Amino acid sequence: MLIYLDCDTGIDDALAIAYLLAHPDVTLAGIGTVNGNTTAPQAAANTLGLLALAGRDDIPVAVGSGEHPYAVSVHGGNGIGEVALPVGKDPDPRTAEALLLDLARRHPGELHVIATGPCGNLAAALRAEPRLPELVAGVTVMGGAVRVPGNRTPHAEANIIHDPAAAATVLSAPWPVTLVPLDVTMQHRWTVADGEALRAAGTPLHRALAEMVPVYFSGYEQVLGVREIPLHDPLAAAITVGEVTPDEAPLLSIGVEADGRTVEEGPGDVRTVLSLTAPAGPVMLARILTL
Repeated sequence: MLIYLDCDTGIDDALAIAYLLAHPDVTLAGIGTVNGNTTAPQAAANTLGLLALAGRDDIPVAVGSGEHPYAVSVHGGNGIGEVALPVGKDPDPRTAEALLLDLARRHPGELHVIATGPCGNLAAALRAEPRLPELVAGVTVMGGAVRVPGNRTPHAEANIIHDPAAAATVLSAPWPVTLVPLDVTMQHRWTVADGEALRAAGTPLHRALAEMVPVYFSGYEQVLGVREIPLHDPLAAAITVGEVTPDEAPLLSIGVEADGRTVEEGPGDVRTVLSLTAPAGPVMLARILTL
């Protein structure tokens, strides 16, 4: 499966990158970054550092949308829990929008797009190339809170509220789109033991991930009352790849309001994953440990 990842590389984006690198059926064709958990340039630096640890500096990483300010969050000031990664190669000279369009044109009908940050780059690519929905195989968006509370406001999820207009553009475009909202991601978590399993794996990349997650655990402990972390972004990746199976995933019309709410408006074309058939945490940990 050929994948373009659009992300705002925070801690769960880092886990998603590791998951995709580890999966034998995935070719990660390119990565674009966007303001979100940190700035788009910092997200690119984080991504390039992770790829350097994995020995995968062949994957182009392009800096994208910085229209909206980033939000300091549970990911720490640099987006990855203040962990210092090696300095990777320079970012690709193209913008993230241009990288996505180049890949889609080079591989018509083959490219699967995963967005684990705000949707600014995807919306810009749609404006630049109205035929983009015909060129990609499908799009998966991690974002929204359909039938559950939000995590940035009582009703809005972080990726969507960061750029509601872009999210509305992406979710209404005529391409196969899957939404992976908080409804499902909050159900699938790691415990401290899972973080320690990363550390025990012993590779430089696993150790770096293990050093990041304590900040994430601490942030979510204040919200959940337990030391666990939801697996937002890696879950979107695993659903795209097909390694975890949706249970309830109705086709809905999802409206995006100016305050970031994602509103269920009846039947529609957005495959909205609300639950899975089995716990996803062990599946994703096992896959990442193979890297």
